[in-house]
Amino acid sequence: MNILKLYPGQPEERPLQGTYLAHELHRRGTPERPFVYGNFVSSLDGRIAIDDPHKGSHVPLSLTSGNDFRLFLELQAQADCLISHGGYMRAVAAGMLDDILQVGVREGTDDLAQWRRAHGLAPQPAVVLASATLDFSVPDSTRQHGQTVYIATGQNADPERVRHFQDQGYEVIVSGAASMVEGAPLIQAMCARGYRSFYLLAGPRMLHAMLRDRQLSRLYLTVAHLLVGGEGFHTLTLGPEFENAGRMRMMSLYYDASSPKGAGQWFAQFEAIAHDTEVAG
Repeated sequence: MNILKLYPGQPEERPLQGTYLAHELHRRGTPERPFVYGNFVSSLDGRIAIDDPHKGSHVPLSLTSGNDFRLFLELQAQADCLISHGGYMRAVAAGMLDDILQVGVREGTDDLAQWRRAHGLAPQPAVVLASATLDFSVPDSTRQHGQTVYIATGQNADPERVRHFQDQGYEVIVSGAASMVEGAPLIQAMCARGYRSFYLLAGPRMLHAMLRDRQLSRLYLTVAHLLVGGEGFHTLTLGPEFENAGRMRMMSLYYDASSPKGAGQWFAQFEAIAHDTEVAG
């Protein structure tokens, strides 16, 4: 399966498989400057999820494709640590979403496990589960695959729920002044524990927190060439208006003409512009 590289340089075809592995994100993080990256899929009208009275908030099937999921897994394979949240854990427990916290365990993804071994990474990434309420359960898959799991919450967390996780052997990291987890304290705490590259398996609120605290290094965005509509929907970020923290610079752009279902999609990569960089013009 080939895709078309549009930027930078002259347009050229290249294999889809390996496109994001070639970025070698695991090499980019340092103790002084950790590398935090996220990945979203969006429609042309800006929907990343829609609300349904029966299903709750979910990604429309029309936005999903095997090609996008392959690149999602390539990004996951390069992380020291995955950052997810309690809402995802509740959806997994309810059978609404698949458990995707492990690398190379799905059929046809052995190459990703081999890639981690070849590049000196642990067999599986560590996992941070961020939550204000701590109302979730950690999936058994993390213990089965030997993953280190951390629980992140704010200072106002319910002490009983904190003890609940501590009694199960999980370290609870307080990384917010109120109830919500904040980006900078969380990343600083995880860097102190030896992690350097972080992949956000989280939603708009966490992306907003990382951008607000200037922790986001790179954003990967798949834009499916279709309109979703709907009156209840979610977009990339959720929170107060940004000032300069939301400025991004496009680093690459690929075109996949085949999916989803022949509509086509762009695979775009953006890097956050440093807060001390002057705006041109």
